[in-house]
Amino acid sequence: MSETIKNYIPEAAVTAILQLIEKNNIHLKIVNERVTRHGDYRKMLNGNHQITVNTNLNRYRFLITLIHELAHLLTFKEFGKAIRPHGWEWKKTFQRIMLPFLRPEVFPIELMPLLAIHFKNPRASSDSDAKLSLALKRYDPPNDKNYIFEIPLGGKFRLYNGKIFKRGNKRVKRYECLEVSTGRVYLFNPNAEVEFIN
Repeated sequence: MSETIKNYIPEAAVTAILQLIEKNNIHLKIVNERVTRHGDYRKMLNGNHQITVNTNLNRYRFLITLIHELAHLLTFKEFGKAIRPHGWEWKKTFQRIMLPFLRPEVFPIELMPLLAIHFKNPRASSDSDAKLSLALKRYDPPNDKNYIFEIPLGGKFRLYNGKIFKRGNKRVKRYECLEVSTGRVYLFNPNAEVEFIN
């Protein structure tokens, strides 16, 4: 596990992350990209804990996602199931676990102010924090993808699964997008990455 995790997170975070994984008996699975989520946590039927994280994330987003999911596990252990998934219990746990990693040996100095702001009141997804999401994207390998908010109104885009959508108006936080083949309307996070095809 130690050799594998070194490929996905900053080197200065490896030892502490391995200790958290071992202490909490986590089965970590690194999986192919999922558009709807960067990672997830679930308690398995046999009682073991499984965290999955997408393989395509840069090392900083991977670390944030892994700790986000670890916070779900620890919140579940401490408070049980009868809480909101991203309620105050999770937020406090996420902040506590993340704090030792918020240092320049782990994250680039230009990310530190954005991380400090984000972790004052962490959201359900770092992607919903537009400034942090854009800053993290700078560490992704070059690609030809665009964010939904960059697609012009009425512009078409394709998801990784080949489905084609037409971008509509912005609701409060998300964009209404029409799936061209079915006419169904879906809501997309402004920072979802897609392939612009117009």
